[in-house]
Amino acid sequence: MQGLDIGYMWGLVPVILGYVPLTLGMALAGMACALVLACLLAVERVARVPVLDRAVVLFISFFRGTPLLVQLFLFYYGLPRLVPFLVNIDGVTAAVIGLTLHFSAYMAESIRAAILGVDRSQWEAARAVGMSEGVMMTRIILPQAARIAAPTLVNYFIDMVKSTSLAFTLGVTEMMGAAQKEAAGSFLYFEAFLVVAVIYWGIVEAFSFLQRRLEHRLGRAYSR
Repeated sequence: MQGLDIGYMWGLVPVILGYVPLTLGMALAGMACALVLACLLAVERVARVPVLDRAVVLFISFFRGTPLLVQLFLFYYGLPRLVPFLVNIDGVTAAVIGLTLHFSAYMAESIRAAILGVDRSQWEAARAVGMSEGVMMTRIILPQAARIAAPTLVNYFIDMVKSTSLAFTLGVTEMMGAAQKEAAGSFLYFEAFLVVAVIYWGIVEAFSFLQRRLEHRLGRAYSR
């Protein structure tokens, strides 16, 4: 029985680490866009605008009900057939679009629940002083809902970081893609994937630590 090639694994670490910025960049871009879209979807779900609400429900149902990998293939291979100017779309752009739409559907429901979780007295007080619905939502309700939703949203970001590994199926050489290429050249698949798994683990643990710190700080601020 052949043991692990530790020397190969150590040599592979800096190679994989070189693709961490691309992995995190895709995750951060996807998170920023998904957060904006999710807020808009959540506000609409609370407001329940006729016709538009049904479209939003359909959007959320589709992106929560189909696998992310299928969605990535649709955006990368299918979308250019329907929208000609996207024929030259690259894998990174398709991956970010896929991450944005997929996770915004989940995040919208979390933000909606957080909005509804804000005490009704806050809504009534804002209306009592003559605030419009838009001003009330942006200045009173959403800031309080953000505190409620923050831990869940960080969890979605962590999931998004891990989901960037699917981008290699679109030809993107990120961490998983780099590991796949190195393994194909050395035939040491177990060692290569073990290295990338440990690096992903380390990244997730770092963000989990930040999440715990955030929860502690938010809890302390609102316990006074």
